[in-house]
Amino acid sequence: MKVKETFFLSHGSPTLSIDESLPARHFLKSWKDTVFPHTPNSILIISGHWETHHPSVNVIAPPNPNDTIYDFNGFPKPMYKLKYPAPGAPHLAKRVKELVLASGVADRVDEDTKRGLDHGAWVPLMLMYPEADIPVCQLSVQTQKDATYHYNLGKALAPLKEEGVLIIGSGSATHNLRLLKKNSTTQPSWALEFDTWLKNTLIEGKYEDVNKYEEKAPYGKVAHPWPDHFYPLHVAMGAAGENAEAKLIHHSWSEGALSYASYQFTSA
Repeated sequence: MKVKETFFLSHGSPTLSIDESLPARHFLKSWKDTVFPHTPNSILIISGHWETHHPSVNVIAPPNPNDTIYDFNGFPKPMYKLKYPAPGAPHLAKRVKELVLASGVADRVDEDTKRGLDHGAWVPLMLMYPEADIPVCQLSVQTQKDATYHYNLGKALAPLKEEGVLIIGSGSATHNLRLLKKNSTTQPSWALEFDTWLKNTLIEGKYEDVNKYEEKAPYGKVAHPWPDHFYPLHVAMGAAGENAEAKLIHHSWSEGALSYASYQFTSA
């Protein structure tokens, strides 16, 4: 099966795993019915919660499943009992390494044989594919690099779609945790302006502007004081190709300024 689409998902708070009041939770639970009815051969997910100096892939060989990483503190106890034992995808990990090195985007790709899936990966996947039967490989981001680097990283991964791999970037459309307000239903102007700019720029296909968001976008450094949760978007965008069509597939807010905007990129 060939895959034409790549996706960027805003995974928001870890409470997405248990909070039935979040619209994004229901969106992800309806994934196979409303967004992507096909079953991919495997999943490559790029999460904003794995930062490394060099691109890294987790190489988990059967029969061992991916471990569930609880990389959050102070949340309700039931969240620490959740498991997402998806099988590893060692062949996919090797392909990712092969493609990235061949592209020249990076001259080194590390293999991590112990790391499982962080909550930026397992929380959305648990809702989308609760059976946990699709092999999953995770790829890290390099926050010392820029957005264009991550876009080119995505371009290097584009051949994976022909091999039936679903490529997902998991981050957040806005991610300034210091400016969140619990239980707030009002969005501050900076969040609204950045979120709207992102939607319009993606839908208009101005991907180069998204690569240069720090200079092009209103409140770019306010919406993303650190780029870890934005770079997964650039990887998904690059993997779709420069003539891909972007589509907003979900939009909601929580805690005032946390956007759950999620996008589908369909290759031309």
